[in-house]
Amino acid sequence: MPPWITNLTSLEALEFSLCGLHGPVPSSICELSKLRILSVYSCNFSGKIPPCIFNLTQLDTLLLHSNNFSGEVELNSLWKLPNLSNLKLSNNKLNVIDGEDITSSMSFPNIKFLELASCNISKFPNVLKHLPGIYVIDLSNNQIQGLVPQWAWETWSNSHLFYLNLSHNIFTSVGYDSFLPLGPVDLLDLSFNMFKGPIPIPRSSGSVLDFSCNHFSSMPHNISTQLEKTTIFKASGNQLSRDILPYFCGTKIQFLDLSNNILHGTIPSCLMKDGNALKVLNLKQNQLQGEMPHDVNNNCMLEVLDFSGNWIQGQLPRSLSSCKKLEVLDVGNNRINDSFPCWMSGLPGLQVLVLNSNEFFGQVAPSVANNKNNCQFPRLRILDLASNNFSGTLTDGWLMNLKSMMVDTSNGISAMKYTFELQRLQQEYQVATILTYKGYSITLPKIARTLVHIDVSNNAFHGSIPQAIGDLVLLNILNMSHNSLTEGIPSQLGRLKKLESLDLSSNELTGVIPQELASLDFLGTLNFSNNMLEGRIPGSPHFQSFSNSSFLRNDGLCGPPLSKECSNDTRPYTTVHPSKENPTDMVLFLFSGLGFGVGFAVVIIGTWVLPIRKKS
Repeated sequence: MPPWITNLTSLEALEFSLCGLHGPVPSSICELSKLRILSVYSCNFSGKIPPCIFNLTQLDTLLLHSNNFSGEVELNSLWKLPNLSNLKLSNNKLNVIDGEDITSSMSFPNIKFLELASCNISKFPNVLKHLPGIYVIDLSNNQIQGLVPQWAWETWSNSHLFYLNLSHNIFTSVGYDSFLPLGPVDLLDLSFNMFKGPIPIPRSSGSVLDFSCNHFSSMPHNISTQLEKTTIFKASGNQLSRDILPYFCGTKIQFLDLSNNILHGTIPSCLMKDGNALKVLNLKQNQLQGEMPHDVNNNCMLEVLDFSGNWIQGQLPRSLSSCKKLEVLDVGNNRINDSFPCWMSGLPGLQVLVLNSNEFFGQVAPSVANNKNNCQFPRLRILDLASNNFSGTLTDGWLMNLKSMMVDTSNGISAMKYTFELQRLQQEYQVATILTYKGYSITLPKIARTLVHIDVSNNAFHGSIPQAIGDLVLLNILNMSHNSLTEGIPSQLGRLKKLESLDLSSNELTGVIPQELASLDFLGTLNFSNNMLEGRIPGSPHFQSFSNSSFLRNDGLCGPPLSKECSNDTRPYTTVHPSKENPTDMVLFLFSGLGFGVGFAVVIIGTWVLPIRKKS
């Protein structure tokens, strides 16, 4: 911090937020006795907070969050700041302690905003007894355990509290079996604790209610009144087992996430027929049965629909074509029996289509030859058809309709996210999905808008690999394994400069490996095993860095990394498919690598090897 600052003795506001300053805050700052606002958040300040700051009696706003401050801070020191209304110490390396409870006869500052996230707090702060007029409390990411004190709810019931975040602690009980004695709140976040029993709904409703990742097992009956003003409701990762979905029919909820519970029964038709406010509906990883509702609202506003990991049967409802804003549809890992949904090409914004591990059958886009416009998916970037009963050939014409795999349309947006604008706060939701990568199922906590993925593995496709795949220059992951594909590997795959994973294993491919593939510098995973390839493996250092398991059970292959040496008359690698006479003009965007292996390795949940079943 510049030393000349302390010469400004009449200064009332000092703000160095979102800056590159670092090092300790000098104690000489306390010479600015008229300071009302001290805002130095989101910089790189470190060391201890000068104790004399708590003697600046004119302070109204003290914002020290998101730095590297360390040491101990006693909340009792706030008694010395009679005018303080806004205190933020979150996201430092501080140890904030409560200190001894102070008698109510002492005058405590009328704090309205108190944010103490990630402050190593282990005890529920007693100072909250003395803040009946508080608006915002953030105690998230601490180590507070046990019961939320009853006096806290009693204090808050008479306040104007609109934001309460107790997430990421070790709380076990709220002390109430049904409704919490809270006034209307913008946000109540109890997620990532150890709460159990019924979900505690605020008696006077709340805009954002987050109960995710606890041990809640039920919900109170007749909660429609309490959900009248709710926009976002999250209760994923609990033990909810009853048929509670009808509770949400007719509400104005825009975001409903009940994933990863043990819900059973069918999906009530009223949820999608009457719920025309829904934008995100996530019911994945439950035990839901029956068919998907077929009476989807004509004014459907859905943008994300995830029913994956259930026991849903029947066909995809054709009324989903009313959901013109739908961007993500994931119904993977169910028992759906249907043909490929060409009719979904009428959804202009569809970007993610996951149908894997169902009972889909027939050809993909069988009528494209007759009408090239009836099965176009111009914005599709993620297509997962793995482990179904699809058959026939994959055509060049259909692949050429996947325009978003040819030209980058992400507009610089890093991840798929949806923003909910509320009166006093903004909530963002990032789309997650499960994809197969390096032979494992991994959960991506967010989907990059630059991720381009095709998985048609474990079906009964036959014929040659379409040369048009080489025009999908934005592809990051391509899995065509466990089919009955024949002929050679097209040299056009060498155009896929962003490709990071290529799996063509367990087919009937013949010929040599094209030398063009050796130039795929971002390729981190390669599997050509269990084919009928022959000749010398391309000799580039990068290509030969793959393990021999990538090439096993191709009796005609030779050269490193295989131990089999090539004879002098071994066929050299050659171009298998000649280039087309009129190659398609393409704009190749040369960005730095997507880094899928790094950017999405943060959360890998429940990895397991997929069962492989070869189609007869």
